[in-house]
Amino acid sequence: MPPSGRRNGDFKMSKSRKPIVAVVGRPNVGKSTLFNALAGQRISIVQDVPGVTRDRIYTDVTWLDKTFTLIDTGGIEPDSKDIILSQMREQAQIAIDTADVIIFMVDVKQGLVDDDSRVADMLRHSRKPVVLAVNKVDSVQKYMADVYEFYNLGIGEPYAISSANKMGLGDMLDEVISYFGERGNVEEEDERTRIAIVGKPNVGKSSLINKMIGENRLIVSEIAGTTRDAVDTPVTRNGKEYIFIDTAGLRRKNKIKEELEHYMIIRTVSAVERADIVILMIDATEGVTEQDAKIAGIAHDRGKAVIIAVNKWDAVEKDNKTVNEYTARIREVLSYMPYAEIVFISAVTGQRVSRLYELIDMVSENHAMRISTGVLNEIMSEAVAMQQPPSDKGKRLRLYYITQVGVKPPTFVIFVNDKELMHFSYTRYIENQIREAFGFKGTPMRFYIRERKEAK
Repeated sequence: MPPSGRRNGDFKMSKSRKPIVAVVGRPNVGKSTLFNALAGQRISIVQDVPGVTRDRIYTDVTWLDKTFTLIDTGGIEPDSKDIILSQMREQAQIAIDTADVIIFMVDVKQGLVDDDSRVADMLRHSRKPVVLAVNKVDSVQKYMADVYEFYNLGIGEPYAISSANKMGLGDMLDEVISYFGERGNVEEEDERTRIAIVGKPNVGKSSLINKMIGENRLIVSEIAGTTRDAVDTPVTRNGKEYIFIDTAGLRRKNKIKEELEHYMIIRTVSAVERADIVILMIDATEGVTEQDAKIAGIAHDRGKAVIIAVNKWDAVEKDNKTVNEYTARIREVLSYMPYAEIVFISAVTGQRVSRLYELIDMVSENHAMRISTGVLNEIMSEAVAMQQPPSDKGKRLRLYYITQVGVKPPTFVIFVNDKELMHFSYTRYIENQIREAFGFKGTPMRFYIRERKEAK
C-alpha cells in the first residue's frame, strides 16, 4: 500500500529534528517487546501480566537513513475504571497527541476484540498516520488468515510481525519512515534560537514565559497541569529572535504530583528534541528532586545547552549562605552536568528574568562554538605534557590528533593508538582543559575516541 497521510487524514510533520513514533495498543499485546527489539536492548519491563509497563520509556531508533524517537506507552483499556489503567490511557493519549506517526499494535492470537476497535476510533480522531502492526505472527502460513481480519479496523493495511522473533519488522519500519518525508533527520533552517522551558508541573513554566514575552498568552492556574498543549511562542528582543517552547501540556487537572510525573516525560522529550537550549525550572521551595534529575537527564542525553532556573526564589528565607547551599545541592544531584548555568529567579516578580536572556545568548553561542584544529591540538599537547596519559602492562596511551566534527553540542574526535587505554577520566581531563581555554559554559561536549595504528 503506498505510504500517504490520506489514509488517516491530512498529515504534516511537526517541526521536529527527530520525528516521534509512539507504540500504542491494549495491554499485553507485545508493545514493550517490540520496543526492546527496535532499541536493541532490554529497556521496558516485559511480563505476561496486562499493564506491567507503567512508565512510558523512550529511545532513539535508526532505520535505514532515518533516526526517530520511539515511545513505549502503557496499554490502553478504553473503558477501564481501574485507576492505574485509566492513568495509562491518559499517558497513551498524550503519546498520541505528541507523536508524528503511531504504531498501533494488536495481537493475532487474541484476534480482533472490541477494545481494539475503540483504540482504533481514538487513533482516527488524532488524524495522525497509523501503521497497524499485528503481533505474535510466528508463522505467516499459520496466521495469515487471522491477520487479514484486522482490515476490519479500517486503519489500513495490517503488517504481520513477531516482536519476540524480530520477524516482519523491516516492512513495518519502511512504512513508518515513509511518513517522515524529506524532513526526517534534517536540521531546521530556522536560525532563531529555540528554548524549551521544562520542569515539574506547577513549577512556573507558563508564568516564566509570560514574564519573558511581556504578555499573558498562556493560561496559568494554581492547579498543576492546566496548560493544555505545548505552545511555541516567537519573541523578538533587542533585534534578536527567539522561540519559546512551553511543555506543560497536561490533560488532567490533578494535584497529586506523583501521578503527574508519568505524563511529563513525553512532553519533555518532544520539546527538548526541538530545542537548542533547555531551561530547567526547579522549585526553590522544594529544592532539587529526583524528578528534576530525570528531566535534566533528557536534556543532557540529547546534547542540549542547559540553564537551571531556580524559581520562586522570592518565597525562600535567605541568609548569606543560602545561594551557595542551593548551588551545592543542585551540583550534587545533577553531577553529570557541571557545565549547566544556574540562576535564581522569580517568574512572578520578574526577579533576574532579564538575566535569563543574557544567559540564553551566551550558552547559545557556546553550544554552536567551533574551535580550529590547530588550536585544539595545541591545547591537547599541553594537557598531555602536564599529565601523562595512562598506561597498562607497559603500553602507554598515545594521543595523536584531535579535531572538532560538529556543533550543538560541540563534538570532538580524538585519534589514539589504543581505545582501551583512553579511560573516561582522561577524556574528562582533556575536556576540562578545553573548557578552561574556551569556557563552553552551559553546553555539554561530546568526545569520540578513534584508533589509528602506529606506523611501523
